[in-house]
Amino acid sequence: MKLPVLSGTEVVKTFERIGFRIDHHTGSHIILRKETAPFTRLTVPKHREVAKGTLRAIIRQAGLTHEEFLELI
Repeated sequence: MKLPVLSGTEVVKTFERIGFRIDHHTGSHIILRKETAPFTRLTVPKHREVAKGTLRAIIRQAGLTHEEFLELI
Protein backbone atom coordinates (compact mmCIF):
# COMPACT_ATOMS: atom_id res chain seq x y z
CA MET A 1 0.00 0.00 0.00
CA LYS A 2 1.37 3.39 -0.99
CA LEU A 3 1.80 5.99 1.74
CA PRO A 4 1.12 9.67 0.99
CA VAL A 5 3.73 12.39 1.40
CA LEU A 6 3.04 14.08 4.74
CA SER A 7 4.73 16.83 6.72
CA GLY A 8 5.80 16.26 10.31
CA THR A 9 2.94 18.47 11.51
CA GLU A 10 0.39 16.40 9.56
CA VAL A 11 1.80 13.18 11.06
CA VAL A 12 1.51 14.65 14.57
CA LYS A 13 -2.11 15.70 13.98
CA THR A 14 -2.93 12.20 12.71
CA PHE A 15 -1.53 10.53 15.84
CA GLU A 16 -3.27 13.05 18.10
CA ARG A 17 -6.57 11.62 16.82
CA ILE A 18 -5.81 8.27 18.50
CA GLY A 19 -4.66 9.56 21.89
CA PHE A 20 -1.06 10.70 21.41
CA ARG A 21 -0.15 14.11 22.83
CA ILE A 22 2.90 16.32 22.29
CA ASP A 23 5.26 15.67 25.19
CA HIS A 24 8.05 18.05 24.14
CA HIS A 25 10.25 19.31 21.29
CA THR A 26 13.91 18.43 20.94
CA GLY A 27 15.58 20.35 18.14
CA SER A 28 13.68 19.62 14.94
CA HIS A 29 11.85 16.61 16.39
CA ILE A 30 8.48 16.38 18.15
CA ILE A 31 8.15 13.77 20.89
CA LEU A 32 4.66 12.28 21.23
CA ARG A 33 3.47 10.19 24.15
CA LYS A 34 0.32 8.11 24.51
CA GLU A 35 -1.61 9.12 27.62
CA THR A 36 -3.07 5.66 28.26
CA ALA A 37 -1.34 2.31 28.66
CA PRO A 38 0.78 1.24 26.91
CA PHE A 39 2.61 4.57 27.20
CA THR A 40 4.15 4.49 23.74
CA ARG A 41 6.60 7.24 22.78
CA LEU A 42 7.07 8.37 19.17
CA THR A 43 9.63 10.72 17.68
CA VAL A 44 8.41 12.61 14.61
CA PRO A 45 10.78 14.82 12.59
CA LYS A 46 9.34 18.29 12.04
CA HIS A 47 10.19 18.39 8.34
CA ARG A 48 8.20 19.53 5.33
CA GLU A 49 8.22 15.94 4.07
CA VAL A 50 8.71 12.91 6.30
CA ALA A 51 10.66 10.21 4.46
CA LYS A 52 8.65 7.10 3.52
CA GLY A 53 10.87 4.74 5.53
CA THR A 54 10.70 7.01 8.57
CA LEU A 55 6.91 7.19 8.32
CA ARG A 56 6.68 3.39 8.04
CA ALA A 57 8.84 3.02 11.16
CA ILE A 58 6.72 5.52 13.14
CA ILE A 59 3.52 3.71 12.12
CA ARG A 60 5.03 0.38 13.20
CA GLN A 61 6.17 1.81 16.57
CA ALA A 62 2.63 3.09 17.17
CA GLY A 63 1.31 -0.44 16.68
CA LEU A 64 -0.76 0.41 13.62
CA THR A 65 -0.98 -1.16 10.19
CA HIS A 66 -0.59 0.98 7.08
CA GLU A 67 -4.31 0.59 6.38
CA GLU A 68 -5.27 1.77 9.89
CA PHE A 69 -2.99 4.80 9.52
CA LEU A 70 -4.46 5.70 6.13
CA GLU A 71 -7.98 5.61 7.59
CA LEU A 72 -6.92 8.19 10.21
CA ILE A 73 -5.64 10.71 7.70
